[in-house]
Amino acid sequence: QVQLVESGGGLVQAGGSLRLSCAASGRTSSVYRMGWFRQAPGKERDFVASLNWSSSTTYYADSVKSRCTISKDNAKNTVYLQMNSLKPEDKALYYCAAGIWKRSWDYWGQGTQVTVSS
Repeated sequence: QVQLVESGGGLVQAGGSLRLSCAASGRTSSVYRMGWFRQAPGKERDFVASLNWSSSTTYYADSVKSRCTISKDNAKNTVYLQMNSLKPEDKALYYCAAGIWKRSWDYWGQGTQVTVSS
């Protein structure tokens, strides 16, 4: 099992920045990739960004590609999502996820709320 705990969400004005953190614990050696998803009220959960743990290869949704950076700290088993130039449409509950296989997301955190005021 892998446990994920997100932090760093909050209220920010449009144009501002936030850095989300996701700390992994448990069987972290089994993790192949980690990522961030978000879900706005009444909408489906959408992919934001992901990172392959061993290669550090990153992937981004087109909607955030120029504004977000996903990174990791191996020693802390933590993945970060730096979000810049935030827009009101970025408001959502942001979830951290971990996959032990290339094509699966097997573990989820409880989410951290991001609110962007216009």
